[in-house]
Amino acid sequence: MKFAFWLSFAVIAYVYAGYPIVMALLARLGPRPWKKGSFDAQVSIVMAVHNGAQKVREQIGHLTSLDPERVREVVVVSDGSNDGTAEILGNLQNSRVKTILLPQQVGKAAALNHGITAATGEILLFVDIRPKVACGALKQLLSNFADPDVGCVAGELVLNSEGHDAAASAVSGVYWRYEQWIRNCEAAWDSPVGVYGGFYAARRSLVQPFPAGIILDDMYQPLSIIRQGYRSVLDRDAIVNDTWPAKAAGEFQRKVRTLAGNFQLVSMAPWILGPRNRVLFQLVSHKLLRLVVPYFFLLMLVSATWLGISSTAWRAVAIAQWALWLVSLASLRVHVPVVHRFAAAAGALLVLNAAAVAGLYKFLFTPGPLWKIWSPTPRPGESALPLKPTADSHG
Repeated sequence: MKFAFWLSFAVIAYVYAGYPIVMALLARLGPRPWKKGSFDAQVSIVMAVHNGAQKVREQIGHLTSLDPERVREVVVVSDGSNDGTAEILGNLQNSRVKTILLPQQVGKAAALNHGITAATGEILLFVDIRPKVACGALKQLLSNFADPDVGCVAGELVLNSEGHDAAASAVSGVYWRYEQWIRNCEAAWDSPVGVYGGFYAARRSLVQPFPAGIILDDMYQPLSIIRQGYRSVLDRDAIVNDTWPAKAAGEFQRKVRTLAGNFQLVSMAPWILGPRNRVLFQLVSHKLLRLVVPYFFLLMLVSATWLGISSTAWRAVAIAQWALWLVSLASLRVHVPVVHRFAAAAGALLVLNAAAVAGLYKFLFTPGPLWKIWSPTPRPGESALPLKPTADSHG
């Protein structure tokens, strides 16, 4: 039991602290800066939409206003929308907007493949229907392609947490800053293993078709580009704004989809675990080990509780763990006095690890395409859309 406890502690400590420290040291001791400069290639913006009638017109207006001299076209793919999105797109009178109306929903990846085929720009910029790109961010993003070794670039996501409950706010706040810091360290040393899918660009010549039904397009594409010998980098000055779910339940649902997608990615692209993937160390340490952390948390709790039967010291360790998880659970329901901030962070930890367990279940037992597990929840200020229970709004 002692071995089980310390093994669990070592794995958890490595995932959440050890690996980030290692990456920070590698980024500081062996940085690989890349060149930035003027880059005037034409850009095609590609966006897949399912049931986005409330936002699609506004988002198209936003995207066409970004940088008309650089943005050759905006390719919008309606993925089997049944809420009026297709009608709105069909009535658009803008020569710079290409619309593709798919009669049946096929999932974001397949919809993006249609958009990629129709796009003609040297650079493809993938966006979602919700994010808003800051002034000058597109030019800043493109400047990274002045380095011929850079094949994929993502911006800096700034999340709005106004109106969020404690756990959801912690995910959009402290957790996301922690996650961005790790990704920036990975980029400084080589490449991050994934990017924010709502705002990233890639060289058209390097872009690979997405496997039909894949969820994590924002991991598959960067990893495919890295596989070809190029880098995927982040630019902290290319700002994009977005809002994640405002309630812990919605954040749990979002993470279940993402973490189920990690299992799916390994099954659909097994080459990511092979020697040709030069960021295999980052992938395993940053993404895959997080999928098993919940079971080590459970093992650590069980082993300490068992040892606590005959040891006062171990009993104290067990009580501390039980208290942590009880406070975490309570924080999802009520405002915990005095320890509010700690409780919110603990609640976020509980949500993320529970989502990893649920994600495995969804991956193993979901009938039909896995992308159907996503049923988006409204953000603050949004009303619920008339979606089917299995709808995918593509970000």
